[in-house]
Amino acid sequence: MTTMTKEVWFVTGSQDLYGPKVLENVAANSQAIVAGLNESGKLPVKMVFKPTVKSPDEIHAVCQQANASADCVGLVLWMHTFSPAKMWIAGLSELRKPWLHLHTQFNAALPWDDINMNYMNTHQSAHGDREFGFIGTRMRKDRKVVVGHWQRPEVQDQIDDWCRAALGWAESKSLKVARFGDNMRQVAVTEGDKVAAQIQFGYEVHAHGLGELSDVVNAVSDADIASQLDLYHQDYVISDATWKESYNVDMLKNEARLELGMQRFLDGGNYKAFTNCFENLSGLTGLPGLATQRLMANGYGYGGEGDWKTSAMVRIMKVMGQGREGGCSFMEDYTYNFGAKDQALGAHMLEVCPSIAAAKPRLEVHRHTIGVKCDVGRLLFEAKQGPAINVSPIDMGNRFRILINEVDTVKQPAETPHLPVASALWEPKPNLSVAAAAWIHAGGAHHTAYSQAVTTDMIIDYAEMAGVETVVIDADTTIRSFKSELRSNAAYYMLKQGI
Repeated sequence: MTTMTKEVWFVTGSQDLYGPKVLENVAANSQAIVAGLNESGKLPVKMVFKPTVKSPDEIHAVCQQANASADCVGLVLWMHTFSPAKMWIAGLSELRKPWLHLHTQFNAALPWDDINMNYMNTHQSAHGDREFGFIGTRMRKDRKVVVGHWQRPEVQDQIDDWCRAALGWAESKSLKVARFGDNMRQVAVTEGDKVAAQIQFGYEVHAHGLGELSDVVNAVSDADIASQLDLYHQDYVISDATWKESYNVDMLKNEARLELGMQRFLDGGNYKAFTNCFENLSGLTGLPGLATQRLMANGYGYGGEGDWKTSAMVRIMKVMGQGREGGCSFMEDYTYNFGAKDQALGAHMLEVCPSIAAAKPRLEVHRHTIGVKCDVGRLLFEAKQGPAINVSPIDMGNRFRILINEVDTVKQPAETPHLPVASALWEPKPNLSVAAAAWIHAGGAHHTAYSQAVTTDMIIDYAEMAGVETVVIDADTTIRSFKSELRSNAAYYMLKQGI
């Protein structure tokens, strides 16, 4: 899932008014900023310096070049001097890549004893960026604005977050999701308009019969299965009883066959996300457990019961969060713990990604009793403690909405010896009472993409790139203001679509 070949272009605006010496300084300063950002080690992409643009033709050319580049996922635009904003109209009109407006200046402190008009003319982003900001607003262009000195950690963190959102958007536009079987019968929220989703988000959703998949699964060799069992032995805690019981080993071989077969099918079709459903398993030995968990851990998106929207979101968020601690998983609000501080226990029948585990997972075989009754190997663990987000992409019928709830994942107060699934215990912000009511008012799904690596701002930036509504439930949420926001958003997004 490496993205080091992906780039964000750093483009500086100026004009010929100031003469060659000033423009030499502008170029040198821009190159130094690019080098500093790359050397910070924070960015998931390569920041690429582009020559200073000083005219409408140069601006238009670099925007067209960005559009045509498969490696460029976005641009950082900065006005070192004054760059008359009418020069940017043609370029911004055609630019199809997301962009961040960086409002900074090269030097942090003013040279009080030496400052003169030459310095002022060279370092005038304070008003050059405001001129540029006007044209972005006048043209109604969604973009990120980051303000502060470029060497400050908080500024670099914001740039990092935005670059990750741009990676997610690039992934969204090229993503393919495979549906093995259909949605769970009679369930509403996992349905949706796949054509509208492709228009809005770019990703494709394709259905495949179970026979196509089972043919590939059944072709997996015994030698490959044996090698896979060796990996399981290295990666997980497995009791001697499991290894010595031939029936349990056969169940693990079954998961190995499913994992390798599904991965070969997905890779053969260039799919990076998939769904399945316990009601559609013809030709398979059962609902994949360990197999799905390991595929998610290797970067594939997943959605249970045919939930292709959440499957795509999990993959997109895995791309955004790569290289960070915390992981990302398909998740479900399963049951509540009402106590001194109300909590939600997140889990699913089998498919929780071990990338969120607090410790080395245990691999066990247990009975699966929903939809199909059979023994299935699966990983058991508790999620890491710390801040996290639950993200729900939903189809509102006339538009899409992305709902975010910020939560704090905590340690479970007791063991759960009879619960044969991985789980995460969290306390929603601002509290369960407000968070659950707000979630329900917003039409949030019971499935989510859960992550401790991806931030709220990254999801907001991604949604703005896609042009869809985001709603956030956080520590400041109240039901009164939240319902008012939903009503305002409904009016805005309906008007935005036009007649």
